[in-house]
Amino acid sequence: MHDLVLLDRHEAELRTLLDMGSGIEAAAYVVFGRSVIRRDPWIGNARIRLVSHRVIPISAEEQISASAVHVTWSTRGFVRELARATGEHLVLGIVHSHPGGRAVFSPQDDRNEADLIRAAANRNGAGAELVSLLFGYDGTMASRVWNGSGEGGPISRITVTGAQWRVSGGFENGGPEVGHIFDRQARLFGAAFNDIMREMRIGVVGGGGTGSPVAMLLMRLGVRHLALIDPDVIEDTNLNRVHGSRRADAEAGMRKVDMLAREIDLAGLGTQVVNVPTWVGWDSARDVLKACDVIFGCTDDHDGRMLLNRLAYFYGIPLIDVGLRMRPAKPPLPFNLVARVSTILPGHACLLCRGLVDPRRAAAEDLARSNPAEFARRKAEAYVEDAGDPAPAVVTFTTEAAAMAVNELIQGLTNYRLPVGMASGRFRQFELAQDRTVAPAPRPGCKICDARGYWGRADVDPFLYRIGS
Repeated sequence: MHDLVLLDRHEAELRTLLDMGSGIEAAAYVVFGRSVIRRDPWIGNARIRLVSHRVIPISAEEQISASAVHVTWSTRGFVRELARATGEHLVLGIVHSHPGGRAVFSPQDDRNEADLIRAAANRNGAGAELVSLLFGYDGTMASRVWNGSGEGGPISRITVTGAQWRVSGGFENGGPEVGHIFDRQARLFGAAFNDIMREMRIGVVGGGGTGSPVAMLLMRLGVRHLALIDPDVIEDTNLNRVHGSRRADAEAGMRKVDMLAREIDLAGLGTQVVNVPTWVGWDSARDVLKACDVIFGCTDDHDGRMLLNRLAYFYGIPLIDVGLRMRPAKPPLPFNLVARVSTILPGHACLLCRGLVDPRRAAAEDLARSNPAEFARRKAEAYVEDAGDPAPAVVTFTTEAAAMAVNELIQGLTNYRLPVGMASGRFRQFELAQDRTVAPAPRPGCKICDARGYWGRADVDPFLYRIGS
């Protein structure tokens, strides 16, 4: 089973190159990163996700002929790009247009692509792969993947991901039929909104004051596939803000993810919850993260957020990162209460460039997990930073921050407000009753968000090029 993620920046490049309004077929190359999901946490099968990494125009010198019903180009460029992609452990794709109608592969497409996969197999052997992507004039897309045996199989789903999220096709959802429960939101956003909610795979990292209401809100929007990642247990001090928690849960030391799964199951709305009671960076969370379409970051763990920060660019999985700052302020205002929602994805500045994660804190957290004795020794000698006293937390503010984050996802699906797409950054100043948006620029030279070398790179060794991963 294959699905395909097309970064919105790459889709825009392709639509410009294919010049759909010209009435003439055109073609280009796309190179894909490969994300191998050994076991999809919701369907139980292995699958491969292909993520667009770069777009390559076909030069005028290599074009042979084109009309309203055909396009041909030299195979020299194909062999060259195939060799380059293979050397980088990437997958080559060909893209062409059908400017006269829908994206439906023709018998001529079948023959041409069969010839190309034979050429690829002659060079790369039985392990050869070739992706074909087709754009129709009406906005439809179709895709398939060929293997070295000359067999072509359909791509089960094509997702265009970025500040806006669009999907074509999908997996078999199954589960109980509860569509009538979500009729009221369909009356606002249309039935397609409910279909997307059923289709999306969403991860929530952190089950505390913001993560727990995010999970509950997603369940009540009709999300069928939800992953909860958090190693912590319910404590007495969580009961003032963690939705669904009970005193008995704290007394029993119940895992936050298990408590949330219990409450979601009791609601009976058909949400299939996958629990990962570990730190987000452990191997046990990797397949779950890679299988998600969107991830909500609801944790103050700097090392975990740095991992999610890189994941967003490598795999084209938008990260909606949530944060709060609550503290006394200087007169005339008695408090400084700020909620923040940041969307991290190719084209937006990363968490590091925004100054929202601290690499020194992340290193200290990593040491505390991997070598607690050494962390304690360095802390005693003031060589590492400690998190200090717990931050203030009030349930009304944490819940409102969670609602802001989920509304940002809804904006990416419906564009209910202008401008279109998810905002790069959104702040709510509670004591001033003010909202503002920001769009910080990447730091020049940042390998994660300023350059495109990591965008859509998908699986690499070590994971995300993180030392020790």
